[in-house]
Amino acid sequence: MITIEEQQSLLLNISNKLKKRITIYAIGGTAMMFLGLKDATLDIDLVFDTEKERETFINTAKDLGYIKADPIKIYGKKKNQPEMLTLGEHRFDLFLSEVIHFYFSEDMKKRAVRIYEIGKNLILKIADPQDILLMKCATDRMKDKDDAKSIIEETKINWEILIDEAKNQVKLGKERALFDLGIFLDDLKKAKIKIPAKVLDEIYKLVNAQIKRKSNRQIFILKSLK
Repeated sequence: MITIEEQQSLLLNISNKLKKRITIYAIGGTAMMFLGLKDATLDIDLVFDTEKERETFINTAKDLGYIKADPIKIYGKKKNQPEMLTLGEHRFDLFLSEVIHFYFSEDMKKRAVRIYEIGKNLILKIADPQDILLMKCATDRMKDKDDAKSIIEETKINWEILIDEAKNQVKLGKERALFDLGIFLDDLKKAKIKIPAKVLDEIYKLVNAQIKRKSNRQIFILKSLK
């Protein structure tokens, strides 16, 4: 496990070695630690805007002794897996714009209003709790459900923002977003975590409407081919 102090030290070491300033976004347990929602994490989860900045970070970390690891061992065959770096028990998961099934959208970036300057060359923006929760349903590991429980119980979730972002993800081409969110929240409810019934009802209505629209499009295409 990586403690808050270790996380700060690991990021500072890389910042001190960077030759230019880069801006990155903290998600997952990393963001939760900066928000005071968690004391330790298994890995440091970061999202980059550009491949160039991610490569700069990777090369700097390699100079410090980090080596690349296989993300399949953690994420299975899911798409948009991160570049993974390890050094002993410490691990970085470095995503590029997409976190498995979700884009780290422009709206998510705007909501990341808490900003930390780590050393001279690392600007770290912390994802909003609603967005952390949404991306937890993308990775959907056992620890993600535990983290989701903490986020829901210790922050005041704006469910409207959460649903609106899932709808935005569908518009961006991530058609599973609403469905995945609904399944994830339903699993949390079964685990006795308070999820407002109206939230699940709204998501199910949106999913059903999405299925109906898709079905109608398929029927139209088939008729057009005749």
